[in-house]
Amino acid sequence: MIRFLFFTTLLICFSPLVPGLLGIILPAFSWLPALGYNQFSPSAFELLIHWPNLAESIGLTLFTGLGSTLLAIMFSYWILATYWETARWNRVEKLLSPMLAMPHVAFAIGFALLMSPTGWFYRVGDLFGVNSTDSTGLIQDPHGLGLLLALAIKETPFLLIMSVSVLQQLNIQRLLAVSSALGYTRSQCWYKVVLPQWLPKMRLSIFAIAAYGLSVVDVAMILGPTRPTTLSLVVWQWFNEPDLTLVPRAAAGAILMLAVTALGLGTLGLMEWLGLRRCRNWQTSGPKPHTTRQLRLTTWRGIYLPFALIPALVLPILVLWSFAQRWRFPDLLPSRYSGRFWHQELDTITELLATSLGIAILSCLAALIMAIACLEYRQRYLRGLPTWLIGLPLIIPQLSLLFGIQILTYLVPGQHYLIWVVWGHLLFVFPYVYLALDGAWRSYDIRLDQCSRSLGLNGWQTWWKVKRPLVQPAIFFAVAVGLSVSLAQYLPTQLLGAGRISTLTTEAIALSSGQDRRVMAIYGLLQGLLPLLFFAGVIMLNHYRRHDRSNRMQSKAIKPQQEYKHG
Repeated sequence: MIRFLFFTTLLICFSPLVPGLLGIILPAFSWLPALGYNQFSPSAFELLIHWPNLAESIGLTLFTGLGSTLLAIMFSYWILATYWETARWNRVEKLLSPMLAMPHVAFAIGFALLMSPTGWFYRVGDLFGVNSTDSTGLIQDPHGLGLLLALAIKETPFLLIMSVSVLQQLNIQRLLAVSSALGYTRSQCWYKVVLPQWLPKMRLSIFAIAAYGLSVVDVAMILGPTRPTTLSLVVWQWFNEPDLTLVPRAAAGAILMLAVTALGLGTLGLMEWLGLRRCRNWQTSGPKPHTTRQLRLTTWRGIYLPFALIPALVLPILVLWSFAQRWRFPDLLPSRYSGRFWHQELDTITELLATSLGIAILSCLAALIMAIACLEYRQRYLRGLPTWLIGLPLIIPQLSLLFGIQILTYLVPGQHYLIWVVWGHLLFVFPYVYLALDGAWRSYDIRLDQCSRSLGLNGWQTWWKVKRPLVQPAIFFAVAVGLSVSLAQYLPTQLLGAGRISTLTTEAIALSSGQDRRVMAIYGLLQGLLPLLFFAGVIMLNHYRRHDRSNRMQSKAIKPQQEYKHG
């Protein structure tokens, strides 16, 4: 059964990658028999090259994608170097889960309501006498600074979460002790000893956020520049052209976006090689005397506040806007409140919630079963999925991959849009669920299975009675991660659903393009609250499980003592 599920996972989750890429390569060369294109031609690439402002769009894409990635790396390293294994690290770590749980779209809507020229930050600035009349704000600014900053803030908690297990493997306390004995300060130890070991182990996580930043569509529609826009939005607009004869141009644009993403990832890899392998004088120059600047840098205790403050203000500002009936600028709070907009959208919200949760539950359960089967297959046969294969769906631009898969679905007769959408969500949910479970399976002691089998338990009884209680917290966490990832999917729902299936995410993005801020805030709030509820439920379940387990162990320990006294 495990072998069957393992190969079924390969068939469902990874075999579509090949036809998905072929599905954009062939139409890009004008071979699409369904539209009457039966001969290969480079005409689509000629149209692509002569598109106005193409170079500016590529430049904006590289600037926002690579810039946000480098900022996220710098901020993550800075926070880790300042707070790791200190008294305040527990406070920072508690803030990571709610910040990471918030979907990108909900964060982008709240960021727009905070940073727009009439946003709450500008209202606070006006209170202190800052004139914002001629300010353009950070929302849809021509240079993409708002998009860059929002992506950097949103991706920093992800890098911090991924860094926890890496730093635990490196044993930072021992490295600091040895470096201190050699005359290095704490800051010198971090950038000369820890950084060269931390950065290569974070390569997959860094490539994942870089690929997302270079090919993002949903957040760029809300925060990104408009004239010119990023390359991903240009290609997305080409995909939505009503003239089907322009499909080859869109496919050529998807290939270009794939090439730009590869260029960005290659640039990051080259920078890592130059900094850590080629130019190593900064690592081997030895300890330097203490300076006032270094001491001030290591003792400053507020660098994580922007990454906690802005996400912490997102939900309250969404709540205020969803109930605001009248909110003039520059008032800090609405002058009138009303629940009319909630009542107005109640029927639509109910329908969208049912659809979103249904798709999320189906895709998450399928991903959970497949991930457990793959991990059990690796434990039993010592052969599992390679890391690069798990990371492919996270690194390949969604738009490029899904367009080819969409062409593939056209070959299947019938309108099975819900099945295709669940399948599309599964492609991107599975890697996150697998990675969330991987640590628990690696740390499990296989000798426990051997002992239980020697006591007469079969394979299923061993898994259910011995292994499941130990890995159950990781399973709960993986379910919360899977549900959150599915709820945040925009492109799989739009492309594979052909616009016929609406979710909270698709509706929130549609309303963010100029509709009423109150209605936009309602959908952004719901999309942001659901993942928080999932993670809060996981925390409560794990806490109840530990409390119940400790009570049962105490009762079992007390019972023999009572029998001994009565005896």
